[in-house]
Amino acid sequence: MRKAPPPDDHRLDAYVIDTLMADLCGHDRRPSAFLVYLCLACEAQRRQLDAVPLSLQEIATRTGLAKSTVQAAIRHLKRRGLLDADVRASTTAPLRRVVAPWRSP
Repeated sequence: MRKAPPPDDHRLDAYVIDTLMADLCGHDRRPSAFLVYLCLACEAQRRQLDAVPLSLQEIATRTGLAKSTVQAAIRHLKRRGLLDADVRASTTAPLRRVVAPWRSP
């Protein structure tokens, strides 16, 4: 019988490292977008939710990026279809939904 992974054990799709990292960091020249995506994906996995309530400041603190850099990264991820553009963030309840378009439905 296989044990369940500890709550802080994160599993990434191979696509995230093999393809997405090179695409965002190399081709798009947006390593900050990759860091923000990882931050949000890990938090979504940790909470077992589709959309996570993280403010720009929380993301900036977790990634070590400036808040304006996080904003630009989020805009880029939305344009790339890696964050759900239909989920609106507000100052009171910021929700960010991570999308994994390479997964089959």
